[in-house]
Parts: sequence; C-alpha cells; structure tokens
Amino acid sequence: MKRTYQPHKKSKKRTHGFLTRMETTGGKKVLKKRRAKGRKRISLKVSGK
Repeated sequence: MKRTYQPHKKSKKRTHGFLTRMETTGGKKVLKKRRAKGRKRISLKVSGK
C-alpha cells in the first residue's frame, strides 16, 4: 500500500515557500504573524540536495 505522504521539494516550495507567501495578501499576513510571534523560521526551508 502506498502511503499518504509522498514528499517532493519542488511542490512543497511552490505552495509554502517565501516568494509564494509574498505574492498574496494572506501570505503576507502569515509572514507578519510569524514574525510577530518570533518564529525562528518564517517560511519553509527545504534542506538537502
């Protein structure tokens, strides 16, 4: 049986990346809220190759 989570870096970045967040008003709100909360990472960081 195939599992539900099949990770892909590109698709993850396209939906949750910083530039994508900056494109929309809602995304900007998300970043603003995360900055206000004091999050270490305000947007997704895709590590590895």
